[in-house]
Amino acid sequence: MALPAPEDFVPRFGAAYAARDAAAMARLCAEDAGGLSLTGGWADGRVELERLWAADFAGALAQSRLVTGKGRLQHLAGAVVLVQQRFVLSGITDAAGRDAGRLGVMLSAVLTKGDRGWCGQSLILAPLA
Repeated sequence: MALPAPEDFVPRFGAAYAARDAAAMARLCAEDAGGLSLTGGWADGRVELERLWAADFAGALAQSRLVTGKGRLQHLAGAVVLVQQRFVLSGITDAAGRDAGRLGVMLSAVLTKGDRGWCGQSLILAPLA
């Protein structure tokens, strides 16, 4: 699903995350997008991204809650935008099922504009120190 404006990416990503809807998150990305998940998994392509996020939601992120913090969009060139968005995650569980506490997370995403609108090309979700 291409978006009409790059500003739509973060709210849609956050809503899909809150719904644990890996398919909706993947639809925000280009067919050949790549990404790194918070759990360290790498995916090439929209189908793999959906599988990766679905596995995260079935595991450590099953009870997690995402709160949007500060962010920015930077227009890099013509039809390329860098999204940098801070989130706070809570409800993450460790391998033993214990609450792992709150975690600051940064989403860095490169969006491009195609014939049908904006979509993610490269996404990295990384914990903040």
